[in-house]
Amino acid sequence: MKVILLKDVKGTGKAGAVAEVSDGYAQNFLIPKGLAKVATAGSISAAKQAEAAEKHRKQVEADTAKELAKSLNGKTVTVKAKCGDGNRLFGAITSKEIAEAATAQLGHTFDKKKIELDGNIKELGIYDIPVRLYAETVTTLKVVIEKE
Repeated sequence: MKVILLKDVKGTGKAGAVAEVSDGYAQNFLIPKGLAKVATAGSISAAKQAEAAEKHRKQVEADTAKELAKSLNGKTVTVKAKCGDGNRLFGAITSKEIAEAATAQLGHTFDKKKIELDGNIKELGIYDIPVRLYAETVTTLKVVIEKE
């Protein structure tokens, strides 16, 4: 029996895929649990259209991220922090603070999870911080930590 998977099913396929499974498996497990629906000609066509639309959407997002990476590469973001003797900060600069400063200064919304920081920054200085804009699109921001 052909079914269209509504969710990822281990050993069978990913969501949106058309899979050939045994009748019992489909009728007793997949369909009652809402993991799949029976594949008709219309539903297969709709699934293919949805898959093509999703592929196009991902391509547009990837292209947008590449353009943004080109425009942001090498840009400087300044973060002000309180510090003591020897340029040591009181506390540390986290990816959240960098994301907030970059959003305010560069006019693009940054998610703190996309900023790839190797630990926290604890001293004044200039740092090159990688920012993952999309799956394989990474750009580098120059972050300057200054005395407040």
